Amino acid sequence: MTYYITTAIDYVNSHPHLGTAYEKIAADVIARFHRLAGEDVYFLMGNDEHSLKVEQAATEKGLSSKEHCDQMEAVFRDVWGSLNIEFDDFIRTTEDRHKAAVGEMLNRIQANGDVYQADYEGWYCHGCEAFKNEGDVVDEKCPDHPGRELAWLKEKNHHFRLSKYEDFLLDLYENNPDFVQPDVRRNELLEFLKGGLKDISISRESANWGVPVPFDPEAVVYVWFDALINYISGTGWPAKDSRFDDLWPANLHVIGKDITRFHCIIWPAMLKSAGLPLPKKIFGHGFVNMGKDKMSKSGGKSADPKQLAQHFGADALRYYLMIEASFGKDLEYGTDRLLVRANSDLANGLGNLLSRSVSMLCKYRDGIVPEVSGSSLVADTIDAAKTEYTTCMSELKLRQGAEAAMSIVVRANQLVDEEAPWALAKDPEKSERLDRVLYDLLESCRCAGVLLAPFMPEKMMALQKSLVVNKPLSGLTLEDANFGALAAGTQLEKVSPLFPRIEALEDE
Repeated sequence: MTYYITTAIDYVNSHPHLGTAYEKIAADVIARFHRLAGEDVYFLMGNDEHSLKVEQAATEKGLSSKEHCDQMEAVFRDVWGSLNIEFDDFIRTTEDRHKAAVGEMLNRIQANGDVYQADYEGWYCHGCEAFKNEGDVVDEKCPDHPGRELAWLKEKNHHFRLSKYEDFLLDLYENNPDFVQPDVRRNELLEFLKGGLKDISISRESANWGVPVPFDPEAVVYVWFDALINYISGTGWPAKDSRFDDLWPANLHVIGKDITRFHCIIWPAMLKSAGLPLPKKIFGHGFVNMGKDKMSKSGGKSADPKQLAQHFGADALRYYLMIEASFGKDLEYGTDRLLVRANSDLANGLGNLLSRSVSMLCKYRDGIVPEVSGSSLVADTIDAAKTEYTTCMSELKLRQGAEAAMSIVVRANQLVDEEAPWALAKDPEKSERLDRVLYDLLESCRCAGVLLAPFMPEKMMALQKSLVVNKPLSGLTLEDANFGALAAGTQLEKVSPLFPRIEALEDE
């Protein structure tokens, strides 16, 4: 079986900001870890192109909606590439394969008796492109976009019998506690479910830009109902030659905490109605905040991930986002903290360890990895770190996984201070001890580099090459993090700084 992981697809009304990038980087780290663990991984990302916001953005640019979406696909792909994100497929909701899946899904749901036509009215947020529960609305403002005025809309639309699946969903949550993670998201949704479900509108009569309802060509499918189906249209379903049977059910949907109701309540009910299996796990991560506010372009608070990657380095940015806060909780962004992580953890920590370890090898042993004897001074640390790392990463504790890998670096730097190789080099009787220390330092770098590869793929590949490890990144596995693989007699050369020290952004 393939490990199938997805992210939410993104509106293309504007460029991606750092909050959007956070989710994609996290999913890429998870995908890379599972590849490191020897699994066959399929990683899906994409763009959500049917929405009023997209149509409005295209009009403002004097383009058709499709022309705008084509331009924005290139923009999004460029940003993701600048962040070292490697996906296996990129789905667009304007693609024929997606439209086919939406049509088939709606036909199945209708055939099951779960679609009917009726008037629908309620508070609608054009920013969220969603109707809001009246109990969540305060002073006619959107609870997810503070200060944004809501519109009261009334339309004759097709509806999905979501209320029919209330007991099914309650049983799902009670009997499968891992279905939604972290626990705080699951508990929030359970409380919402216990308040009762109402049927939802799944079409818009006032919109033109969207997938036509297969049994009513005068209406288009509501953007959220359309968008959720990307997770199976990305497998090629319902085409006969699709990878659906190999990929579905998805192992993991990675989404933001603000869209859990769509993914964890509506999506499972849709799949159940259509007779399809449910995904195995949905993880609702926290926000990237600027101060106390969620990062968003509409709110005037955002940061450009490509600009940050160009200044600090893509891998330094990735590392900071994953280690600064536990995955699932909000992260308070600040370039001051990013600078500390880049210079302290990476330049002074891992980068300096590699540089001085290789430099001492070149100075004291002509760059040749020595034969060693006796017990290693770091093997137990590396073994324990690898065990902790594997457990944490498997449980989506990304921060703790990164910390476990970095514990090897911390211990190796302590070893330099304790053993003082420059002093050992002055005493011929301590030659074997010097060999032992040098070898252990180099192995600490190599093993830490393997474990950190999902977080910093470009820099960790450079680290491996500096130690004459000739495997491509895709060829590395967790077994490569076992102590003792660096062969005696290997010739190393001095290395350029892996993480040069970085200055603050000029406007900070």
